[in-house]
Amino acid sequence: MSVSDRFRRGSPRDEGAAEDVPTRPSGYQQTASKLHSFNRYEIKYLVDELRVPQLRAELAARMENDPFSPRGGYPVTSIYYDTSSLRFYWEKIEGLKFRRKLRMRLYGSPHECTDGSSVQIEIKQRVNRVTQKRRIALPYGEARSWLDDRQDVECDPSQRPFVNEVTSLIGNLDLRPIVTTGYLREAFVGADADLGLRVTIDHRIHGRDRDFHFASPAENRFTIPPKLAIVEIKANERVPYWVTDMTARLDMSVNRISKYCQSVEAFGLAPRSRMGAPALVMSDDANASVPTDIFRAVPAH
Repeated sequence: MSVSDRFRRGSPRDEGAAEDVPTRPSGYQQTASKLHSFNRYEIKYLVDELRVPQLRAELAARMENDPFSPRGGYPVTSIYYDTSSLRFYWEKIEGLKFRRKLRMRLYGSPHECTDGSSVQIEIKQRVNRVTQKRRIALPYGEARSWLDDRQDVECDPSQRPFVNEVTSLIGNLDLRPIVTTGYLREAFVGADADLGLRVTIDHRIHGRDRDFHFASPAENRFTIPPKLAIVEIKANERVPYWVTDMTARLDMSVNRISKYCQSVEAFGLAPRSRMGAPALVMSDDANASVPTDIFRAVPAH
């Protein structure tokens, strides 16, 4: 039975009561669940790691640590899918008002990933200035069979439209893995009047352009100089005034950086965008190799 036939006729799960996603995220994997708003504004900044302690202290004074995140942060690794001509990459570079990308995301150490590990299959899209995310959780083995081998996947009926959309994207555009990105993320969530606010600090951004199994021992390289961190401020409607004051005092400049695009350019899959910041370019004589303990916790103080 083909994938399209399975979707037309339904799956055995359609005949019974609706179920949750096949695996339930636990621990810091829950940062991919209800703490996220899937329709929000995102502003990105580049920050020197030397300024992060001050930034962290100011955030901690007004926000709470992500309750599902361990002290010092948690690993995030993503595999990005695109066409052979890098359609999604060029949509970002050209600044299209509607654009999207498909990725598989793992929360946790990639070296410990097995076929039973929970991963997120996600479409992230931009509509004008608003970022929207839609995702489904699956065991890693099933996710690979779906995205890489074009095999059908069972899902809750409520997730059928999303599954159909992803399957159509993969089939119609012949999507395939292009690059990975990885980093160690610290997360803060708003409290009281700032409940819709979320701020993340991403350290040691790296990736590779081959051997796409999460647990592969293949070498990674830094795609952004490790002296820099990426800060993302995410809000449902507006950014609180104290946040804008803080970014001004810390001399934080807005940057339209894309971790996916940085990986594409770092591995020479596309020429570097003229819109990119010179500070993001690794010098030719810099050691871009990523140490094996890349996901050790960052100092919290």
